[in-house]
Amino acid sequence: MAEILEIIMVLSFGASWPFNVMKSYKARTAKGKSLLFLVLIEFGYVAGITSKFLNEAYMAEFATKWYVVIFYILNFIMVSADLIIYFRNRRLDKLAEKEQ
Repeated sequence: MAEILEIIMVLSFGASWPFNVMKSYKARTAKGKSLLFLVLIEFGYVAGITSKFLNEAYMAEFATKWYVVIFYILNFIMVSADLIIYFRNRRLDKLAEKEQ
């Protein structure tokens, strides 16, 4: 049951990140966005992925449970995309300030 709940959590986050990334991209501003929050989320995904590889019981069944790590990695990639957009938007904010 714990594994099913973990999968639901990772899928829920995974379904949410693409919407967040698109919103960040369209907003063209970093205002209201927290760099610390994004970095902490990235750190959490790295910890989650690492925990899977350090868990002997999980690794013993990796051939049948590999998909869980894939979803962690996909979520990590989505947050990375949001981080890249954050820095783009911050640059756009600075350019807009110079124009005023």
